[in-house]
Amino acid sequence: MKIHLQYGRDGLDVDVPDENVTVLRPQFVSGLADEQAGFVEAVRAPIGSPPLRQKIAATDRVAVVIADGTRALPSDRLLPWLFAELGHVPTENFTVIVGTGTHRPNTAKEIARIVGPEVAARYRVINHNAYDSSTMAEVCPAAEGVPALWMNREYVEADRRILVGFIEPHFMAGYSGGYKAIFPGIADLKSILHYHRAEMIGHPRSAWGVLENNPTQAHIRRMGSALAVDFLLNVTLNHQQQITRFYCGDVIGAHEAGCAFAKEAAMVASPRRYPLVITTNSGYPLDQNLYQSVKGMCAAAEIVEAGGEIVTVARCNDGFPSHGNFAAMLAEYPSAQAMLDAVYTPGFHKLDQWQVQKFAQVLLQAKVSLYSELSPEQARQAHLTPIGDLNAYLRQRVAELRPGTPIAVLPEGPMTIPYLDGDGQK
Repeated sequence: MKIHLQYGRDGLDVDVPDENVTVLRPQFVSGLADEQAGFVEAVRAPIGSPPLRQKIAATDRVAVVIADGTRALPSDRLLPWLFAELGHVPTENFTVIVGTGTHRPNTAKEIARIVGPEVAARYRVINHNAYDSSTMAEVCPAAEGVPALWMNREYVEADRRILVGFIEPHFMAGYSGGYKAIFPGIADLKSILHYHRAEMIGHPRSAWGVLENNPTQAHIRRMGSALAVDFLLNVTLNHQQQITRFYCGDVIGAHEAGCAFAKEAAMVASPRRYPLVITTNSGYPLDQNLYQSVKGMCAAAEIVEAGGEIVTVARCNDGFPSHGNFAAMLAEYPSAQAMLDAVYTPGFHKLDQWQVQKFAQVLLQAKVSLYSELSPEQARQAHLTPIGDLNAYLRQRVAELRPGTPIAVLPEGPMTIPYLDGDGQK
């Protein structure tokens, strides 16, 4: 069976040499025929909120928070429509904050791509920096074991705040979007580390597609709502990165409506577990590094047999990446169990430990092999089996399995979240 996998910008075709292959994809939803018209309708008749124009005065200083370059958010389309709708507000009154969380800052070239060259030239666009306390202001004092919450100063001191994001299932928070734009997007490092502590990430309700009683999502909402948010602009996307729906207005109301739609489109029932699951990280921009590619592995882990194999196809052209502690932690610990033992050690707090924790959980469940631009040495350093020729590797692995062994393929990676049929939790 020839299957097109999302890989980098262009994807790749792979031959899966077996007849017993199950391809799991999200429900395809066509993009809106007129995205701009859909935007205008959504912001003028929002969910649980007055129209956007009525909420922003000409004299207001407005902070607009967007995602960084690792996310598929079409900010280059959304921002011009947003600024046109708020044409009564002077250009200089806006500050666009790129919510980097703990990621590296985006370069000027990347910012021009993210927001579009015209917006980059006309509007003030800044990277959040979780490591620089001088760029932040305190929002909440420390209390009950929770560190003081600091956020980007430009956001804190703004008169009005607009969050721009997109909604899809998330492997810890249940769904992306909503308050997640600002927490952890524009929070301080201590708060982000506390949010990503091992007990919360390891909680069984911190999972794909789960909102109710999800401690990770609850913490996001508690921290995100510490300051008033005036308007949410969220979208859902298909695998072609076309906008399928707008969810605008009140943060909770609009977000939950979008999550319900994303659940119907992306959550796919699977009749069984599989000894071999082939997955991607949904291509560019999410498969630029190994850190992000853990998400595709986690999606596959939902339906892989214990002791089975996950074949991950992710470009990783930006390496592990080079910034942060992800690569160093993978090299430091000799096994997945050693990684988990470390992050669960009382008092252990280290940047990127949450991704290492999720990665280790997958490695303990299944063998993980990787087709990417990482060198074989880098893959082995990450406790992965490197793949040189993908088609040859799959032929070999299928030949080693008994005839008729079932295989699952997730061509769009974490855009599809499989769950075992009958699992009421999802």
